[in-house]
Amino acid sequence: MRTVAVVGTSLAGLRAAQELRAQGFDGRLVMIGAEPPYDRPPLSKDFLLGKVSADDIALAGRDDLDALAAEWHLGVRAERLGREGVTLADGTTIAADGYVVATGAVARTLAAARNLTGVHTLRTLEDAVALKRALAAGPSSVVVIGAGFIGAEVASACRLLGHEVSVIEAMPVPLAPVLGARMGAVCGELHAENDVRLVTGVPVAGFSGTGRVTGVRLADGRELRADLVVAGVGARPATEWLTGSGLAVDDGVLVDSGCVTANPRVIAVGDVARYRCPLRGVRVRAEHWTAAGEQPGVAVANLLAGSTVTHFARHGYFWSDQYGRRLQFAGVATEDVRIAEGDVASKRFVATYHRGDVLTGVFAIDSPRPFTRLRRAL
Repeated sequence: MRTVAVVGTSLAGLRAAQELRAQGFDGRLVMIGAEPPYDRPPLSKDFLLGKVSADDIALAGRDDLDALAAEWHLGVRAERLGREGVTLADGTTIAADGYVVATGAVARTLAAARNLTGVHTLRTLEDAVALKRALAAGPSSVVVIGAGFIGAEVASACRLLGHEVSVIEAMPVPLAPVLGARMGAVCGELHAENDVRLVTGVPVAGFSGTGRVTGVRLADGRELRADLVVAGVGARPATEWLTGSGLAVDDGVLVDSGCVTANPRVIAVGDVARYRCPLRGVRVRAEHWTAAGEQPGVAVANLLAGSTVTHFARHGYFWSDQYGRRLQFAGVATEDVRIAEGDVASKRFVATYHRGDVLTGVFAIDSPRPFTRLRRAL
């Protein structure tokens, strides 16, 4: 293998490049991406709060990037992958012996708000800069649509900045698909405890305003005043450029348990990859920082071997900072959830999930040491 092209230069793409060099690949390494490598988790937290700058969230310093001895194509997107190679938006085509698909995901948008200003999403640094600027203008009322982790973090940051905040969640209980109904309800309480209005079980029906948003209309007829809206309604894998490539795509690039596609010369890692999880027996997309950092080591080993010789079999882990508290979760939630340590009412505890006698997951608020101890038992 003489040339490897890495398409996507966020965490998964950067780690793939680093793994290629660490695992002995000394050929031509081509990095293709719309943006330079930077850390996304701070965008919804410390960046909005002004605690870190764009420079602070760089994933690698100049020396680290130079050490890769890579050929960089930044500020340009891949438009298609074919037999001739990767074709970029500027017309350049790059042929390679191996390809790493690490294009991540893009924020879902709300079609009803397409022609309104004042409605934001948060996925990229550009998104965060625009939202931070809008918040600095002093909107009196912020509405966050979606009480998932991004939505909750944005709501937390907005409240800490002194804004009046409402959160709308279509499901009856926030985060129930991830944490289960009981722990999801506990997370929902964090909003009320910080003077944030949480509306659940009601979808958004539309928006008010001509040119600029002035309100959010709910399906039950209510309307919430809004000077600024943030849509945190999830993300979709960035796979459009793979149309016609021959790769199987279904809510992500379909790969095996080693992150290898049906073509052993192509691997996919990070948010764009839907891999067969050996621990759960189903295909999943692990849209978390840790997976994006850990999958490339396995995937690159398989790419260089020419077949799947090792597998990605690690329990998912993620964290979230909300209203000054640290939330941590690992594994898989079940209906059998038990309080292992601490007190739920004080929001300082560790909960464990079980399937029979088997520990399947751990969730904690402001309890990092016992969480880490129990996580090791998964």
